[in-house]
Amino acid sequence: MRVLIVNGPNLNLLGARRPDVYGETTLGELEDLCRRWGEDLGIAVETFQSNHEGAIIDRLHETIGTAGGVVINPGALTHYSYALHDAIEAIGIPVVEVHISDVSSREPWRAESVVSPVCVATISGHGIDGYRQALEHLAGLEP
Repeated sequence: MRVLIVNGPNLNLLGARRPDVYGETTLGELEDLCRRWGEDLGIAVETFQSNHEGAIIDRLHETIGTAGGVVINPGALTHYSYALHDAIEAIGIPVVEVHISDVSSREPWRAESVVSPVCVATISGHGIDGYRQALEHLAGLEP
């Protein structure tokens, strides 16, 4: 199985931006961990990060016929990007939404996700371990 992990806006600043909320693990370290977790599960993990909505949507479209699942942390796009919602719905493969922090216990606007309805699961508030949990979830869906 091949899984794409997508990190959205500002996640390139992991480890430096608000470590009290997002932890001290950098994006590069997280991507390395995800690849190792994937290996343990028999999953080939590819990673992608962009601060641009269109680039994320284009990358999701490229998964059609090439990936068995997607793990996505859409960042702030979570709360307003119906274009991202539509792209997730259109690709027709299982997508797990991940948030490092517990978005439901933060500012009220963070509690609303417009992408959750088209994802097979949402994992929030488990730190970077949420990515491991998302990979395990996708591995469990494989026939």
